[in-house]
Amino acid sequence: MTDVATSAKRCPWCGTDPLYVQYHDQVWGRPEYDDRALFEKLCLDGQQAGLSWITILRKQQSYREAYDDFDPEKIVQYDDAKIENLLHDSGIIRNRLKVHSIIRNARGYLSLQEQGVSFGAFLWSFVNDRPVQNAWQSIAEVPVYTAEAEAMSKALRKHGFNFVGPTIVYAFMQATGMVNDHLAHCPQHSVCRALA
Repeated sequence: MTDVATSAKRCPWCGTDPLYVQYHDQVWGRPEYDDRALFEKLCLDGQQAGLSWITILRKQQSYREAYDDFDPEKIVQYDDAKIENLLHDSGIIRNRLKVHSIIRNARGYLSLQEQGVSFGAFLWSFVNDRPVQNAWQSIAEVPVYTAEAEAMSKALRKHGFNFVGPTIVYAFMQATGMVNDHLAHCPQHSVCRALA
């Protein structure tokens, strides 16, 4: 299949930006089970609030450097000086609420861990440990959030997480393959289905 043909069938939301296309083709919708990778992605999806995902995607490496590779045990130790450094770091979104949200989320992550709960197992339980396979024909059909996303959002907030409203959580579920929302004609739909 030629690049032109692939591009015509690909989900339209990624456009033609090479970084976005790579993300669509190699990351988005592929099932992720690793606790730390899921923690990073949930935090980054929260950083997206009010912005486009490509903005965060371009800053992903800077976020990893700024937040100790999303190590929750290091993040919960951040003091006022570290927070001020983050608020002056041009490589990330310099918003006080968003900076604090990653610290809060690290506390929530460790709280679950202390209860003997794997973060991945906790999250995947909302889809009965199996990716939901959709077969949307157009972007207009794809929901903004679902009942499962609402339930996950509520449970995350109960454990102290924030910037985890149902819309953010559903975007996270799509990205981490808990839901296969590649359009039915997209070449990645069948790839993600097979990975499930």
